[in-house]
Amino acid sequence: MRDKIRRVTERLPLQFRVLYRQFLLRVIDLESLSIEADIPRCLGQFAGVLITISVFQTFVFLVVTGGGSDLRSLLRTGLHTVQSLLAGTMLIAGLTAVATWDNIFPDLRDAMVLGPLPVRPRTMLAAKLASSASLLAIGVLSLNCGMGTILPLLAGGLLRFPLILAAYWFTVSAAAFFVFGAVLTIQGLLAAILPRQWFLQLSSILQLASFALFLSVWLFQPSYGGAAEFASAQQQGILARWPMFWFFGMFCQTTGIFPIALNRLALRAWLGLVAVGSGALASLLLCYLRTMKKTVEEPDLAKGRFHGGWTVPLGDSFQTAVVHFSLRSLARSRQHRVAYAFFLAIAFAIAVSTLTQVANTHRTHSVTTEFLMNTLMMVCLAVAGLRSIFSLPVSLRANWVLQVTQLSPPERYIAATRCAMLLMATIPVWATAAGLSLCYRPWHQVAEHLLVLSFAGSIMTDAALIGVSKISFACSYLPGKSNVQFGFWAFVIVFIPLAMMFSRYEQSVFDHSRSYALLVAILLMAALILWLFNRHQAKSAVLYYEESEPEVITTIGIGSWQPINQRVSAQNR
Repeated sequence: MRDKIRRVTERLPLQFRVLYRQFLLRVIDLESLSIEADIPRCLGQFAGVLITISVFQTFVFLVVTGGGSDLRSLLRTGLHTVQSLLAGTMLIAGLTAVATWDNIFPDLRDAMVLGPLPVRPRTMLAAKLASSASLLAIGVLSLNCGMGTILPLLAGGLLRFPLILAAYWFTVSAAAFFVFGAVLTIQGLLAAILPRQWFLQLSSILQLASFALFLSVWLFQPSYGGAAEFASAQQQGILARWPMFWFFGMFCQTTGIFPIALNRLALRAWLGLVAVGSGALASLLLCYLRTMKKTVEEPDLAKGRFHGGWTVPLGDSFQTAVVHFSLRSLARSRQHRVAYAFFLAIAFAIAVSTLTQVANTHRTHSVTTEFLMNTLMMVCLAVAGLRSIFSLPVSLRANWVLQVTQLSPPERYIAATRCAMLLMATIPVWATAAGLSLCYRPWHQVAEHLLVLSFAGSIMTDAALIGVSKISFACSYLPGKSNVQFGFWAFVIVFIPLAMMFSRYEQSVFDHSRSYALLVAILLMAALILWLFNRHQAKSAVLYYEESEPEVITTIGIGSWQPINQRVSAQNR
């Protein structure tokens, strides 16, 4: 199999193969990577998370349906499972499209490096499309690898297995292409119509909005498990509002395993595919025929209109400079905004879901465990998201400025980094939680929870900065060093149950002053200990600007042979 794939790839043009590999590895900007970066390892970790989710979902499906022996359970569970997989596939496609927001379109580096070379624009376009399609295929295959085989086998048996298998994979591929093509169409048309500086400014806003949109749609779209529920929802016009049900109707139309008539929704899916395919093709042709000149002629950065010498003081002058450097790095860098937007979008979706529950009843609610847990998770996501992008620099070429101007002790830099994390993550999310708490009563419980949440935010901030000896946004990034799989499952298996237990205990001590005072004292003591520990470690810390893999010294165990030699010589004597 490998030999066949190798033979096929060797027949492709050399220019295409070289460009395809480079574009595939440019998911993260190469200027931000460490010299020891292992991008395939990082991509493999994300694929591993999706494969684990698929295997777990397949195992639960087999347990619930009894391996396909219970037909009613198979039908009802299969309906929910297909809807869940289609929604997850469209979410992965949307996140992939936003993460690779402008990778398909030519940028200034492509025009300056590849322009003088004898590389045709169509070769560049084909390589960019192939690399983006490969990333999308990795996500779709990883998420559907389990149910994509088990569901067609149980639902159709051996006779209809090939037909249902082909229909399933065609449907999920069409759903992924629809979302990815829609984002591509909107971005390409805006890039062709607007001036480049306007497009770059609007592009950052669209990225953040797209993250929030895809996650909100995934969280709030409904799911139905019976023909009667589908018929009622279709009469009310609910199904036509969600594109996921369009492709679910396509799956029902092509397979016929679910006795539900959704031909109108399937027609919407086919028309949507045609419209998105035509729009994506037109936007790509416009960009490669017209926008290439704009990319070279117009600068990416525009001169600011306002030049003020006054800045908001955030401590002393040194701390203010470091904090403003962090704020401007996050505001100007596309990569940082996209990565941080993923975490903020989840926190925003949690806040919107909490607000929606209150708005539907049109009355104030009592403080519930769900509200306490949601606000705690919002703070955790904001802190974890900002900490994850601190190691991603704006440009390694600018790090020498910070290195030659390092005149202050390292503890001042680390203290300024802590202040930046508080101002950019903990305090804004805490203020959002305070705004949501206005819809809850009684007031004394709301105030008590906000006090507990402030201490919890301080603990999370200091815990995230343990062992950090670098300036934010000024150190190279080593993708393979961060274990994405471990972090994801630690959050799902460890943090969420602990947050649930802590929220239940917090709610139980609201009306007991002694127990609540003990909880506050414990949190205050933990926050103080972590702050003092980081401060003590910062005094002996040495700032570094380059991530590197730890050196592993391998021994051949020569010393272990010495006692054996001595024994042999003693026996010979």
